[in-house]
Amino acid sequence: MSLREILKFPDPRLREVSKPVTTFDDGLKTLVKDMIETMYDAKGIGLAAPQVGELVRLVVIDTRPKDESGRRYKYDEMTELERQVPQPLVLINPQIVKGEGKTTFDEGCLSVPGYYETVQRFDKIVMKAQDVNGKEFTIETDGLLAICMQHELDHLEGTLFIDHLSFLKGKRIKDQIKKHGYPVKETEKEEAKDPETCDV
Repeated sequence: MSLREILKFPDPRLREVSKPVTTFDDGLKTLVKDMIETMYDAKGIGLAAPQVGELVRLVVIDTRPKDESGRRYKYDEMTELERQVPQPLVLINPQIVKGEGKTTFDEGCLSVPGYYETVQRFDKIVMKAQDVNGKEFTIETDGLLAICMQHELDHLEGTLFIDHLSFLKGKRIKDQIKKHGYPVKETEKEEAKDPETCDV
């Protein structure tokens, strides 16, 4: 297993439509393991293959909330439907077959780091997908898991969460990123001041 680079907007590969997975082999299993490791390392709850430069219809998700130590999962904070879904979850060739209700959530994205905006999604969904061996299964869920699944499926269509915002708000964020880049974390600022840690 190895960590993969997470692409960031405005990388054009994030705008491509992913192709269905047709070969379920060891290469696919390696990609799945790499994506799960990369997602955990980035402290994300979901990651789509296009975000690591692989234009295939594959998503990995783990929305289980953890305690302060980061070791124990707090299942009491999940909905009844969420608790029924084993995680980490691997979705290959996923598609939503039914969506009910509406909910909003302040979403962020590993490909648009530092930005969070309120996005409207289905409150409850039924999704069909395949596992790493090509076996088809169906999930019915709600809560954060349903939101995350919808967010990650967008990536397979070349869509980012900022595309769901109003035209003006979305344009403002995109223009800001293109002009100024992404916010620099305090630790990165400190490292930049220290010539011993600089690349140049």
